[in-house]
Amino acid sequence: MRGANLTRVDLSRANLKDTLLNGADLSLADLSGADLSRANLSKANLSGAYMNSINLSSANLNETNLSEVHLNGADLQDAQLDRAHLTGANLSRVNLSSSNLSGINFAGIILSGANLSGSSLVGANLSQANLNEADLFTVCAHSAVFSGGSLSRANLRRADFSKADFREANLSSANLSGIILNGANLSGANLSEANLSEALVIQANLSGANLSGADLSRANLSKSNLQGGDLYMAYLGKTDLSDANLSGADLRGANLSGTFLNGANLNGALLQGAHLNGALLIEAEIH
Repeated sequence: MRGANLTRVDLSRANLKDTLLNGADLSLADLSGADLSRANLSKANLSGAYMNSINLSSANLNETNLSEVHLNGADLQDAQLDRAHLTGANLSRVNLSSSNLSGINFAGIILSGANLSGSSLVGANLSQANLNEADLFTVCAHSAVFSGGSLSRANLRRADFSKADFREANLSSANLSGIILNGANLSGANLSEANLSEALVIQANLSGANLSGADLSRANLSKSNLQGGDLYMAYLGKTDLSDANLSGADLRGANLSGTFLNGANLNGALLQGAHLNGALLIEAEIH
């Protein structure tokens, strides 16, 4: 069926595994619940198609037009999506676990509740994407872009986001325990009530970030920039903030018990009601 005209066709729940549909026109087709595992859909036109709960595992979707498609609950594990067009696509609750998505353009895409655990997102563009409640457990996403995106209540445990861009992103109530964010840009990000326990956030930019009520216990934020950050009522027990810039930060009511603040800049920081029992402040600046 290479290059076939199948526009608006009803193939719901059809068994099309291993089918050759490269270059075919399936725009506005109904493929809900169909099995297209290992199918070749490269350069096919699937714009506006209904593909809810479809099986596209190991399918070839390179250069495929998937704009405005409905892929809710679809299985895309190991699918090839190189240079696929996904403008306006809905990929909520899709399975993309253990997939190679390095360099992919998911800007503005809906991926709420999606399973991306174990996937590679190195250099990917997910700016303005909706990843609320998505599973990104152990994802590798060096230098990926999430600026302006929403990852509220997402699971990012033990993932590697070194040098990633999270500017103005919403990570409220997300689970980032054990995450690696070394050199990442989180300026203006919302991390309120997030769990960053035991996270590695060395030399990161968190200027103006909202970390109110966040759990940063035993995290390493040494040499990071938290200038003007909101850490109201944050838990920073035994956190490493050595040589960090906390000037102008709001630390009112924060728990800094046993925190390492050696060489930190606390000039202009608000510390009313903060707990500093056992904190180390050698060569710290406080004015």
